[in-house]
Amino acid sequence: MFNREDYISDSDWNRFKEFSKDLETPNVVINLHQIKYNFIKLRDSFPYAHIYYAVKANPGEPVLRLLNELGSNFDIASRYELDKVLALGVSGERISFGNTIKKARDIEYFYQNGVRMFARMLVEAGQSADWPLSRKFGCHPDMAYDLLVQARDLGLTPYGVSFHVGSQQRDIGIWNEAIAKATYLFSSLEEEEGIKLSMINMGGGFPAHYIQPTNPLSDYASEITRYLHDDFGDDVPMIILEPGRSLVGDCGILTSEIVLISRKNNTALQRWVYQDSGKFNGLVETMDESIKYPVVSDKDAVGEKEGEVILAGPTCDSADIMYENIKYKLPLSLKAGDKLYWLSTGAYTGTYASVEFNGFPPIKTYYME
Repeated sequence: MFNREDYISDSDWNRFKEFSKDLETPNVVINLHQIKYNFIKLRDSFPYAHIYYAVKANPGEPVLRLLNELGSNFDIASRYELDKVLALGVSGERISFGNTIKKARDIEYFYQNGVRMFARMLVEAGQSADWPLSRKFGCHPDMAYDLLVQARDLGLTPYGVSFHVGSQQRDIGIWNEAIAKATYLFSSLEEEEGIKLSMINMGGGFPAHYIQPTNPLSDYASEITRYLHDDFGDDVPMIILEPGRSLVGDCGILTSEIVLISRKNNTALQRWVYQDSGKFNGLVETMDESIKYPVVSDKDAVGEKEGEVILAGPTCDSADIMYENIKYKLPLSLKAGDKLYWLSTGAYTGTYASVEFNGFPPIKTYYME
């Protein structure tokens, strides 16, 4: 169903197969070299922007250490993530407390550790984001206006605005709408209240390479840069990006083992393929079939007959089904004990998981140079 070569080169695939051949399944292998390549590409595409890696996408210490060496800043979601980053020697001025759900005592903890960037405007992402975020986070621009005025009146310094267009956002035009809302706040606050904002945090949203087509990063960069200059001319404010999925998503391969293949009746056209990784140990982003990973096997080959499958996890929970409505196809010759390779699984897999649901431990993550 998928051409593996469209997602990973032969050389990287061969390195991965050698590295992972003796690893117990399920597991995720992260290619650190690819993360470095992605970071440099993003930095070169947005030379005027400050990059704050969204640690929640993959908080593995080798990933954080690499990005720290490359000069990345860090977007943090909790005090536990903060402690991991501080332990690497990252100072507070390189950190943003981006989670919009904050305990007061956690804000104090971040402040005591030197963090000064703390908020999010509501952006309607429509149906073009595979993982929308606008319903839970942010406020309307008119409320943001009032909050910034209130901050000034309390003796704080209103610094800028933040938004997130939704994770895996494939509609570049959504950034244009969000930037226009930010421009409204910049101009109206300065004209009416004498408040001059200095920064726009555009969050993340740049896509990884899953099964649905997306524009290349260069298109995102050129269009977003044009939107900024259309609205601000040559006086573009400080720009912050918070990439997560786009940096690490393409850099991981999740390997699972087929436990059972069955049909529900004698005339069923679809096979049920049960494997040892599911929604509760690595594949939670298949919820509602939102993120659609490319899946390949060692038996994929030209001329190999395929049939439709329903892909399900190992637990005795009826929700533990990854793909039932979207029609995946796998070789008819697959059997229990064969391996499946879930490509582009470097983000939100290793830690976005339960702890011992049905007794299954969290999926293990390994790092390949």
